[in-house]
Amino acid sequence: MWMIATRELRSLFLSPLAWSILGAVQVILGWFFLWSLYYFVQPDLQAQLASNPNAPGLTAFVVGLQFDTISTILLLILPLLTMRLISEERRNQTLPLLLSAPVSMTSIILGKFLGIMGFFLILLAMLMLMPLSLLFGGTLDFGQIASSLIGLVLFIGALVALGLYISTLTAHPSVAAISTFAVFLLLWMFELAGNAGQQNSVLNYLAITKHYQPLVKGLFSTADVVYYVLFIALFLILSIKRLDAERF
Repeated sequence: MWMIATRELRSLFLSPLAWSILGAVQVILGWFFLWSLYYFVQPDLQAQLASNPNAPGLTAFVVGLQFDTISTILLLILPLLTMRLISEERRNQTLPLLLSAPVSMTSIILGKFLGIMGFFLILLAMLMLMPLSLLFGGTLDFGQIASSLIGLVLFIGALVALGLYISTLTAHPSVAAISTFAVFLLLWMFELAGNAGQQNSVLNYLAITKHYQPLVKGLFSTADVVYYVLFIALFLILSIKRLDAERF
């Protein structure tokens, strides 16, 4: 499993796509970070915040906006990485070799999953340099930052697991990317449909971003964590079953 994960991570950095994504995300989030910080230090806004006892602080206003922005960006870029996990193996006729190797389907799927997660953990480590730079001129709520990081890792894990499963269904990476993006969009729209109806509706609960937003605000709930853990486990198991059926 670890050999497959290392191979997957190495192959990502051998392609220009991974470097392009890292650079583009840094530029986009860097611009949002500087814009929110510039707006936060404006005298008019500071006067409004001073008069409000429940006003958001530096962490909620600047760092929270950064975590909100990256979740939207991930919905757009993540299908570009997950589309090739299994479908490219099938297109290049290397999947039969992988299936005939003395490796379990669980190891193959978990190796692919951990390889992509390793890439995004590197991305998160680079992005955390921005909010940590605020320590030179202010204080941060590390509890909210930790909650946001846990939520973002779980959010990424859910998207990767879903994209991995869709990649097992086709031999064309482009089809896998379009299908993954369409499913991501549908899960995001569940929140809009749920808000239009009842707050506790089924669609509202199934919305993948609905459980991420409280964690970004520092409201840690085991219900949100369990949702993502079950979501990840479900699609990893479906991916394993799909490869098992193909091997037989």
